[in-house]
Amino acid sequence: MSHINSVVKKPWGYEYLVYENEDVAMWFLNIEKNQSTSMHCHPKKTTGLVILDGTAELSFLGDTRILKGLDKVMIRRGLFHQTKALSDLVWLLEIETPKDKNDLVRLSDRYGRESKSYEGSDFESPKKSECLWIDNPNTNELNQYNFGNCVIEVQCINHIDVINSKDDNDLIIFLNGGMIRNIDGRNHLVTIPGDVGFANIVKQVSNQLDGVSENTTIMTIKKNYE
Repeated sequence: MSHINSVVKKPWGYEYLVYENEDVAMWFLNIEKNQSTSMHCHPKKTTGLVILDGTAELSFLGDTRILKGLDKVMIRRGLFHQTKALSDLVWLLEIETPKDKNDLVRLSDRYGRESKSYEGSDFESPKKSECLWIDNPNTNELNQYNFGNCVIEVQCINHIDVINSKDDNDLIIFLNGGMIRNIDGRNHLVTIPGDVGFANIVKQVSNQLDGVSENTTIMTIKKNYE
């Protein structure tokens, strides 16, 4: 079964793919209370974690952090980490660059999966209608989704002013392209697909740069306070 159409059962809950392009894959994870992922790393890819709802304990080999709604962490390749749900459930997004579910090394696992690869088709079931799927927008189009007590907007932009107009507390994820600096007549990407940051920080950079590359696509996430 294709990951696009399936939910992957995990001993701690479940996950499924919500978005992908050539560079990035984004997964939704549902972690049940007091359950946790393995202590694992990805030797070849960078991972962004964004908490949509609930309270999570993110552990590394040397320290631990408590994360709540819209907290985010960028995890470099090779960094061992583990996520545990402290609340009734934790909903989070995992952004992988490059996309490769088999780029996985488990150091320890309470469910005995240390020497096992990523779950195969026996753990897959068809997606239900309430599962989130994010489409690639057309140029100057904005697609909006309400999910996990958040408002998610995805848009293809051609001007950096779109980024500069975001609220400071918005979370911005680059899905395609990025912001550029022109050096000696050549454009250099300053942000790349998979980068995650709060708008107040991203705008400090964007105000000093030269624009965005062609077909830049961004996702904006904000809490839904209605």
